[in-house]
Amino acid sequence: MNELLFLGNLGTGEIVIIAIIVLLLFGGKKIPELMKGIGKGVKNFKDGVKGLEDDIKLDDNNTDKK
Repeated sequence: MNELLFLGNLGTGEIVIIAIIVLLLFGGKKIPELMKGIGKGVKNFKDGVKGLEDDIKLDDNNTDKK
């Protein structure tokens, strides 16, 4: 379990090093495109989860009426 919590031990120095490595790997022009793609993916995921929740609520309401 402790192995999964390693992200909580990151300090400012480690975050700066990771940011520099990402900048070197992807370049300054690719990072906004990458973040935009990640944002769209998260939005689509949230919309899908909300759609499932709405379907479950509708199904529960239809079951209660019968």
